Amino acid sequence: MIVMPLGVGSATPTADRHLASVALWREGRIFLFDCGENAQMRMLQAGMKRSKIDYIFITHLDGDHFFGLPGLLTTMQLQRRDKALHIVGPKGIKNFVETVLSTVNVDTGFDLEFTELEHDIDHQIVVEEDEFFVEARTLKHNTFCVGYRFQERDKPGKVNAALATEKGITDDAHFKALKAGEDVTLDDGTVVTAAEIVGEPVTGNIFAYVTDTEFCENCIRLAENATILYHEATFGQALKDKAGETGHCTAQEAAIVAKTANAQRLVIGHFSARYTNPYVLLKEAKLVFDETWVATELRPIMTDPEQEKGIFKPAVPATQQDTRGEGRPRDFQRGGDRRGGGDRRGGSGGFRPRTGGPGGSSRPRYDNRGGGGGGRFQDGGGGERRPYNNDYNRDERRSYPPRDRGEYNRDERRSYPPRDRNDRGDYNRPRTDNRDYNRDDRRSYPPRDRNDRGDYNNNRGREFPNSRADNRGASRPEIRPDNRRERDNDSNNQGRSSSNPMPITPRTPFDEFDRF
Repeated sequence: MIVMPLGVGSATPTADRHLASVALWREGRIFLFDCGENAQMRMLQAGMKRSKIDYIFITHLDGDHFFGLPGLLTTMQLQRRDKALHIVGPKGIKNFVETVLSTVNVDTGFDLEFTELEHDIDHQIVVEEDEFFVEARTLKHNTFCVGYRFQERDKPGKVNAALATEKGITDDAHFKALKAGEDVTLDDGTVVTAAEIVGEPVTGNIFAYVTDTEFCENCIRLAENATILYHEATFGQALKDKAGETGHCTAQEAAIVAKTANAQRLVIGHFSARYTNPYVLLKEAKLVFDETWVATELRPIMTDPEQEKGIFKPAVPATQQDTRGEGRPRDFQRGGDRRGGGDRRGGSGGFRPRTGGPGGSSRPRYDNRGGGGGGRFQDGGGGERRPYNNDYNRDERRSYPPRDRGEYNRDERRSYPPRDRNDRGDYNRPRTDNRDYNRDDRRSYPPRDRNDRGDYNNNRGREFPNSRADNRGASRPEIRPDNRRERDNDSNNQGRSSSNPMPITPRTPFDEFDRF
C-alpha cells in the first residue's frame, strides 16, 4: 500500500501547494480521495496512471475538494476509457457531475457508478470486496462531510508444507481447508488442526482519511489502529478559536486523535496558506505524538518500503520539505538531499539552507564554528574550520619559506643589470612649455606656411565652400583671424607672431569644420 499526497493545501492553492487530493495505490489499483483542482496533473507528475483509478471518494462538496473531478473525467473520456468508474460522495455529487458533462456535451463512453451518502448517516460501508472494504463516517464540519477508512482484510498465515506432508496431507483440498482455518480429518481418522500447520494470520493494512473536521469521536473511530492516518492540520494551536469557527482541527488535535486511536503513523496535511513552513505545525504535533510526518506532495508514503520502493518515480521533485522524525526530512538520515530540510543544522525546510554538509545548498557560511554544513574555509562537511581573522597567513600553507615583501627587489630576478632610468640619452629630450613647443624642430624639411594654402584644395581634387560666408559655395578667405596670422618661425620668438605677442591658439580637429 502506497499513499501519494497530490495536494496538501486548503481553500486556495499557493505557489508550492495544490488543493486537497490523496491517491492510494494497492496492487496496481488506485483509489483517489478527494479531487481538488489539478489533481490529474499531479498524478501525471507523480508517475501514476489515471486509467488505473477504480474509485473516487469525495469527502464533502466544498470546491477545493472536488472541482478537479470534471477535468479528470473528460481526460478519461479522451483516453477512451471503457472500464466503469465508481464515485462515492455526499448527496449532490451525481447531479454536479452529470450537469457539468451535459453542459459541455461530453459523453464519457464508460459507466459512472455513484454511491451518494445521505446527510443523516453516521456510519456506512460504501465499498466491499473480497480483499478490502471502505467505510464512511460523518465528521463535524460547517457542511456535511465524511471521513473514509480503507481496510484490508486479514490474510491467513503461511502453510508449513513440510510439516503438512509429515502429517500425511497430500490432497490440495486439505491444504485449502487448512489455510482457511479449518481442521482436516485424514482417512485413518487422524485429525490435523489448522493451528499446527498454518502460521499466524497477516493483519491487513489500514488507511484512514480524515479531513475538514473539528475534533470528534468519529475521527478516533476512523483512525483506530490505522497503519497510516492522514489527518488535517489546518491551523496551529495559536489559532484554535479560528479552527473551531471554520470547522477544522489544529495540528495538536490531530496528534491527539492519532495517539488515542493507537495509529502507527500520523501524516498531517491540508495546511492553511498562512503557514509557509509546515515545520511549525509538525513541532506542535510531535509534542503529543512522536510518529508524525508532514505530507509532502509527490513524495510517497509506503507501508512496505522493501517491496514498494521504486514503483513510482515522480517526474518533478517534491514541492515541500518532508520533515520527519526529529524535525528533519526522511532523506536527512541517509546523508541529506540537495533541498535540505529539518532544522538550521542541516539546511532546513522553511529556513535558508547552507552550503555543503548534509543539508546542502548554495549560500556559504562565514562563521568560525565547526561542524557540518560546509563553509568558505571548510572542505566538505564536518571538518574543522580554519580561522577567519586578520592573523591568518596564507603563506603557512606553502612548502617554501615566505618572502620578505618589504625588502623584495624585483631586479634580483633579472639576468641583466638595471638601467638608470634618468639616463635616457637623446630619448628623454627635455620638453619646453606646451605653448613654446615647436614641432618643426623634429622635421627634416622646412615648415610650410600654414596661411599660404596655395592650391591645397585643387590638389585634393575637391573644393570646400565656405558655408558661413556664402551658402552658394564661395571660396574660403586666404587670411585667418588675427590670432591665426602667419607664424614667425624665428627661434627667438618661439612660435609667437612678430606683430602680435599674443600666443597662438592651438589647432584642433574642429577648426577644419568651417570648410564643410
